[in-house]
Amino acid sequence: MAEQAPPANFDSGFVPGRHIIDTYGNGGFRFAGMSHRGSILLLPSGVRAWPVDAPREIDRTSLRPVQAEAGDIELLLVGTGLDIAAIDPALRGWLKDAGVGLDVMQTGAAARTYNILVAENRKVAAALIAVA
Repeated sequence: MAEQAPPANFDSGFVPGRHIIDTYGNGGFRFAGMSHRGSILLLPSGVRAWPVDAPREIDRTSLRPVQAEAGDIELLLVGTGLDIAAIDPALRGWLKDAGVGLDVMQTGAAARTYNILVAENRKVAAALIAVA
């Protein structure tokens, strides 16, 4: 009998690979058979914990991992919580200079859109602020 691989965990704050969002809410997300309380950043390389709790915390530092993988990302979906929040135009320009488009929406809409685009094998990433 083949040995079964241990279940993936998110203890390190990073899970390699592209994963769809199974559910969101209650302050976190379920993906890849596990759950995480808090915000997440979904990149082509994997899913990582994202230390952002509010739209005002989205800046170059918080999006540095997106810039690092910009060659594999055409569109970044930003979920700003229950409400749509404005993103600093300078930050939008910074991403555009890196070749990454930006679309801002509520977290639920961003998670659903991300899942669709991943299923279509599009070059997409998502930065999702957790919602209650």
